[in-house]
Amino acid sequence: CAPPDVVVWPQAVGQVQELAALCHRCRVPMVPFGTGTGLEGGVNAVQGGVCFDLSRMDAIAELSLEDFSVTVEPGVTRKALNKHLRGTGLWFPVGTVGM
Repeated sequence: CAPPDVVVWPQAVGQVQELAALCHRCRVPMVPFGTGTGLEGGVNAVQGGVCFDLSRMDAIAELSLEDFSVTVEPGVTRKALNKHLRGTGLWFPVGTVGM
């Protein structure tokens, strides 16, 4: 396990942009985290840096029933999405690629 040096919890796209620009200027690694278990090691900060915990960015922005697409922020969980989809005839199964 290699934890990051610091964790931040941005709540809006503008905050993510500002933090990313600062990390870029200072040449500090960024490790994004949306939601999940982290079992695959995606949050392993092998060079330290800043973990962007995006779990508070959990809005469902747009749903298009016609083309079966939904626009979500990175903190939306599968369970929250399925709760939002309840009653539409759609659902987001475990193991679906693309989220």
